[in-house]
Amino acid sequence: MFKLLTTDGNARRGEFTTVHGTVQTPVFMNVGTLAAIKGAVSTVDLKDVGCQVELSNTYHLHVRPGDDVVYDMGGLHKFMNWDRPILTDSGGFQVFSLAKLRKIKEEGVYFSSHIDGRKIFMGPEESMQIQSNLASTIAMAFDECVALPAKYDYAKASHERTVRWLERCKTEMSRLNSLDGTINKNQLLFGINQGATFDDLRIENMQTIAKMDLDGYAIGGLAVGETHEEMYHILDVTVPHAPENKPRYLMGVGTPANILEAVDRGVDFFDCVIASRNARHANLFTENGYMNLMNKKYERDPLPIDPECNCPACRNYSRAYIRHLFKAGEMLAMRLCVLHNLYFYNKMMADIREAIENGCYKKFKQEKIEKYTKRL
Repeated sequence: MFKLLTTDGNARRGEFTTVHGTVQTPVFMNVGTLAAIKGAVSTVDLKDVGCQVELSNTYHLHVRPGDDVVYDMGGLHKFMNWDRPILTDSGGFQVFSLAKLRKIKEEGVYFSSHIDGRKIFMGPEESMQIQSNLASTIAMAFDECVALPAKYDYAKASHERTVRWLERCKTEMSRLNSLDGTINKNQLLFGINQGATFDDLRIENMQTIAKMDLDGYAIGGLAVGETHEEMYHILDVTVPHAPENKPRYLMGVGTPANILEAVDRGVDFFDCVIASRNARHANLFTENGYMNLMNKKYERDPLPIDPECNCPACRNYSRAYIRHLFKAGEMLAMRLCVLHNLYFYNKMMADIREAIENGCYKKFKQEKIEKYTKRL
């Protein structure tokens, strides 16, 4: 399924073939938590801005509209009219970040819905069953995301439990993929590496799950409060123990600089809400730096957001007009800016792939980080 085409140092250029199409890696997955990108962006728009993979969330769709509803509608692809790959997060992160009251046991987690307070139980089997109903291309294993900083003993017990949960996820997915009523019998399973910020736990966890011959390997529990330097260090010690012939996914990361650094350490898949969330607040990424469109200096600016950009917003509208839309509370402002930021991220990934192919990734990375971290 994963073909490594070329490398440049630790940076990898590959192809990941799925039942819903082939993904060119490194790739940024555009986050549509509730089967939609926030900011009035449709799946038709996603193709226009170069999106390869859409990401939705198991927990949120289980709560609303209900994975049974999505199943009855033919699965997520039909439900949202998207014929390219979809990855569904397992719900583990949301359970631990949204649920105020939760009880973690070996069988799974008991908690209350953040919407209506109703009691919910989710364990490895339940997460796999929900994701099977959603019929995503890639399902994530159910894991525990430990809050940082974490105590060593708890992080050790948690990573060991996450491994046991992963074994149960793999068994349940095999069972579900064999059933007559399953929509996507080729659903793939990615395991998640945990271990907080402890080198030995991260390495032990990755070495253990690497033996399970999964379809891909994610690194979770980062970008949740640690410094960038700590995150890069964990990647340095962990990624070398991931299988070379499987894709590697850094969950919930991140800024353009984070992605450029992680690619240099051998990561293939990324996702983050920052692209669309920042856009909805007029914070935009450009080839020459980071800008806040609400600044007074853009009030009469006739230029597009980024003169070097070919997104729908930059092809058609000025900074002054879009700033006016924000000031007037018009939804079009958010839509145009989300389209721009998503286009920027997807174009950045295409440029990253080209730099790896050309054997000049180190130089490319440094030049881009210098530009992307400037505030205009």
